[in-house]
Amino acid sequence: MDDLEMKNKFNNIISDLVKKKRSDNNSFLTVDEYNIRIEQLKHSKFVLITPGEKKSMKDYRMVRKYDILTINNKERLIKPVHDDTILYYVTIDELFNILHSTHSTIGHGGRCRMDSELKSKYCNITNETIMAYLNLCTHCQKKSSNPKRGLVSKPILHSSFNSRAQIDLIDMQSQHINGFRFILNYQDHLTKFVLLRALSSKRAEEIAHNLLDIYTTFGAPAILHSDNGREFVNSIIIELHSMWPDVKIVHGKPRHSQSQGSVERANRDVEDMLATWMAQNKSKDWPSGLKFIQFQKNRALHSGIGRSPYEAMFGCKARVGLASVGIPVNELCNLSMEEDIEKIMLQPENNEDNEIIDENSENNEIGDEKCLVNKRQENITNERNNSIQCLKKQAERMTTQSNKKYQELEVGTTVRISIPDVDRARGSPRNLLAVIANVDNGFYKLCTENGFLKHKYTRSQLVPCKEMLLDLKTLVESSKEKEITLREAAGCSSLMGTQGYQRCHCKMKCKTNKCTCRLVGKLCNSKCHSSLSCENK
Repeated sequence: MDDLEMKNKFNNIISDLVKKKRSDNNSFLTVDEYNIRIEQLKHSKFVLITPGEKKSMKDYRMVRKYDILTINNKERLIKPVHDDTILYYVTIDELFNILHSTHSTIGHGGRCRMDSELKSKYCNITNETIMAYLNLCTHCQKKSSNPKRGLVSKPILHSSFNSRAQIDLIDMQSQHINGFRFILNYQDHLTKFVLLRALSSKRAEEIAHNLLDIYTTFGAPAILHSDNGREFVNSIIIELHSMWPDVKIVHGKPRHSQSQGSVERANRDVEDMLATWMAQNKSKDWPSGLKFIQFQKNRALHSGIGRSPYEAMFGCKARVGLASVGIPVNELCNLSMEEDIEKIMLQPENNEDNEIIDENSENNEIGDEKCLVNKRQENITNERNNSIQCLKKQAERMTTQSNKKYQELEVGTTVRISIPDVDRARGSPRNLLAVIANVDNGFYKLCTENGFLKHKYTRSQLVPCKEMLLDLKTLVESSKEKEITLREAAGCSSLMGTQGYQRCHCKMKCKTNKCTCRLVGKLCNSKCHSSLSCENK
């Protein structure tokens, strides 16, 4: 938007504001009203200093509120001078030029900086006027901070075990022990059942080996959902999945952890539980504690499904030995004979599933086994169906809260999208301006000045601008349906280029040109090679 177009839009907004104000307002003065005030002030001053003239409250009010200053034979309306400070009254026609020059002078500062600067020179420029101008400044829209993202507006729902699984890595490099540096977190989306594995590296071979172990135990999911890390897109992972051609690998959006929300929350729980386990056991050997953490996580209540992941997976509560039977702790030590334990287990209150079968009833053995299997299968089905209902209720709550916080946007609305740090240079704007081209089932297709963005966006990722800074029809005609990534769009809109950071992962002190930083003539920074020793600083 050029300055002329911006000025025309600003004047239209001010005209609409003036129509809503009273006719005797002092903040918005046309040129005619401004000149009338000067003449009224002259008359009031004459009346007050002339004996015998009838004086009114209006005359006193005019003199108390206004004064006249002549500059280059031109009379200007000012506020009565106090402490050698001169504050001018300005007309509507002067507003844009004053705001525009002030805004540029203070480096595109916000409302508070603008207000502070203008108050030192002018007395009738309101915050309402300042905000009307700031909402039209494209540079400010690009650099302004965005509110914290809210809820995911499209929760993922699946109705059966192994229909979707999520996988992620927890970085434990700062606490590496016995060669282990990462934790693989594998979670079934319906039951929330997690499997944890200690990894020595992020190499694809090791991840593939652990996935193979999980698949051969629980089967392969129809969809494996991972982030965009290179450890999950390697050819070896793809080769592993070729053994199960029905498995589809999907990836979340780059640097958008909300698309991995469930497993990200599980990561946080695992980290907290692991920290507690190490503190209680006074041990730094976290790989040894992973199995305990896995069991604790799976047997604990999950608020999303309304039961523990263990119950959703196996149809019964997780047992922890005789403690699950409900025997007092001080009595456990007195049980030494197998017959004593069997008597307790055969009691009705401790035998809900009728899992103990009389070995002497040979005639009913096969039938009883079938009944037990059928009953267990029925329990599993019921638990999973109830889990589905709980997940649906949770999804409805999330959607309702998200809709309350984020109103739907119409086609043609100008919005801003946050640009990740790695996709922009240091001196580039933090936001990209775009216009909504299409809305499909809650997802927004966006068009920028350089083309359509490839990905669709949810409402929570967009911040609407208060003014229409971009014209949809003009952008669509110029883009010619060309699709680009967010990084490409950010690079095209910036004079500084695209990539924000360049870093190396050297382990040999960056001595040679194998170091990517040294190769391009740059010094290593704090983000390079995990703070290892370096000779390129």
